[in-house]
Amino acid sequence: MDITRRVLVVGGGIAGLAAALRLTHAGAQVTVVEQAPEFAEIGAGLQLGPNATRLLDAWGLLDGVKATAVVPRALVLRDVHTDTLLARQDLGDRFVERYGGRYLVTHRTDLHTVLLDAARVAGVELVPGTSIDEVIHADDRVVGLATDGRKFAAAALVAADGLHSRQRARLIGDEPQPSGYVAYRGTVPIDEVPGAHGLDEVVCWVGPGCHIVRYPLRGGRLLNQVAVFYAPRAAAERAVDGDPAEIAKAFAMAHPDVLAGLEYVGTEKCWPLADRLPTERWVDRRTLLIGDAAHPMFQYLAQGACQALEDADALGDVVAATQPWDGDGWHDALVEVARRRAPRAARVQTTARTFGEICHVEGIGAALRDAHLRAREGDWFDQLDWLYLARDEQENPVTNRELASADAALSER
Repeated sequence: MDITRRVLVVGGGIAGLAAALRLTHAGAQVTVVEQAPEFAEIGAGLQLGPNATRLLDAWGLLDGVKATAVVPRALVLRDVHTDTLLARQDLGDRFVERYGGRYLVTHRTDLHTVLLDAARVAGVELVPGTSIDEVIHADDRVVGLATDGRKFAAAALVAADGLHSRQRARLIGDEPQPSGYVAYRGTVPIDEVPGAHGLDEVVCWVGPGCHIVRYPLRGGRLLNQVAVFYAPRAAAERAVDGDPAEIAKAFAMAHPDVLAGLEYVGTEKCWPLADRLPTERWVDRRTLLIGDAAHPMFQYLAQGACQALEDADALGDVVAATQPWDGDGWHDALVEVARRRAPRAARVQTTARTFGEICHVEGIGAALRDAHLRAREGDWFDQLDWLYLARDEQENPVTNRELASADAALSER
């Protein structure tokens, strides 16, 4: 096939595979390179809001995801010290009717497997054990130079290489911003955890400088837990050795029901949490950033994977509509993807930061938060519509001025 239809995707995670799949359906010939020796996903559970499950349904993949996922009954917020109910959003028929899709929780590996299988069926070329060290732009192509000397020429390059993206470093040059928080996570058979059998909700206990999330996976057979707390020793590294003493100290005042489950959180490793400032600079000539390479975000809105799927869908839609096979078509198409997606992704990034601060507030701030939450009855649709209904630039108050301000801050670094 002519090089004008070739696309090189760097990174074989959820963002990269979803982009490859959508590009292939739009008529491109796609190669995905992944630095790991095989295409696989690490991690534990993830949450998929209806903005993501609608897309998976449209792509014909939702049934495959649901086969191993859990449909939780509700999202629940509780006090980590007292176990007092603070807020609840039912995820039943009213929720589905409003947002056009269900809320799912699944193992990250299971979603990745569905995307990987679909990419293979679609004819995506998958190249593991390959790291792109340098990118060269020419008039009609972009060439990725691998560590082993191989050259991958394409009409466009999609960088989906994560929080520590080499391509973002080349394009923007900023560094991940450590939050000072770390996450301990893990999954265990649910029957091993006292009181967890039959859990059918996503429960988050919040407290001063800490929170813990718990929900079932794989048909309710596994329990996924993530314990997050402030540990200022942490830097923006991929993983560091865990310390059972620090997690015990962070949750020393937690309710007994929380402590009972905390014993089953893995402590060998922990993951320092970091994000980056929002940016509208997703494009450099024939290169586009997507996923965590473009908009790494904290997990407090459970939108990392969801926003990656939205990126992939926008990319596929634009390429299918514009057929950018000639001249500057690819550059123009990538710019259009960034125009559609950057403001919305920026809002999710900044709101995730804010929500994390609200969850972890202390003293009078926590008392005011709790009083406000407990005074609320019924659904939280007015707070969720922007996230689960809005698409790209629609219904999105993040302005170009705000993005420009963030980019100015990046430029000063």
